[in-house]
Amino acid sequence: MGKYRIEIKRSAVKELERIPPKDLKKILSRIKDLADEPRPPDSKKLSSQDKYRIRYRMYRILYSITDDLLMICVVKVGHRREAYR
Repeated sequence: MGKYRIEIKRSAVKELERIPPKDLKKILSRIKDLADEPRPPDSKKLSSQDKYRIRYRMYRILYSITDDLLMICVVKVGHRREAYR
């Protein structure tokens, strides 16, 4: 399997800018790891949407996977109480 390309929506970039630097570094590392393994063991498919989520502490990273294009699109990054809205 090839390496997936990661795309981050502009709205998700703005959300990333609001995250404290100590957490941001680890979140970006988790996003980068998705290129090698788009469905890691701790990921979960969201039932209401065609998206997946991974967690880092109190933050959630929501993303979609397009297997035929080998692309991952990060849709939303936020605190767990706001991520699913």
